[in-house]
Amino acid sequence: MKTLRMYPTSINDRFLDEVVECLTSGGIIIYPTDTLYALGCDALNNGAIERLCKLRGVNPQKQTLSVICADISMASEYARIDNEAFRVLRRNLPGPFTFILPASTSLPKVFKGRKEVGIRVPGNEIATAIAERLGHPILSASVKIDDEVHEFNPQELIEAFEGKAQLLIDDGSEASMPQASTVVDLTDSHSPEIIREGKGELL
Repeated sequence: MKTLRMYPTSINDRFLDEVVECLTSGGIIIYPTDTLYALGCDALNNGAIERLCKLRGVNPQKQTLSVICADISMASEYARIDNEAFRVLRRNLPGPFTFILPASTSLPKVFKGRKEVGIRVPGNEIATAIAERLGHPILSASVKIDDEVHEFNPQELIEAFEGKAQLLIDDGSEASMPQASTVVDLTDSHSPEIIREGKGELL
């Protein structure tokens, strides 16, 4: 697995192009967010989505899939966001939240039959820059290694996913006992419901 060292405060354009090339060719990447490291693939590539779901042990027919977007404008192309939902998103994004919203018809066939999609716009410039350069969302699933592993550092990620992911983006951070995002059900925008407490505090 190739490793690229890239910092949120100084994003390497050449590396960013390499990441996007990997994604558009159907590859799986490991990249930092504002919560956990995540596995990611092109959210419009059905084959890559199926491989990522299998790797992560996710059943796309039963579990809500989440995507990383560059901003709320991109999110609005793939989820139905009414005025009230938009106000909630604007108050809390970018940030460590996953908002469950009604899915639009722009998502690929693996999403068909799914009425909801998880939307993330993380407060991590690397993650949002990848989505912006790609031009559409990244399908995202937080990394899980082993219940006994508490240090999420690049070397452990390489050892755990060698031969399974093609590229690791190392932003220099090492998270001990990291927190996942706060998950908010926003399908009824007038009654947001926190369904998993995580790093973020909803405003």
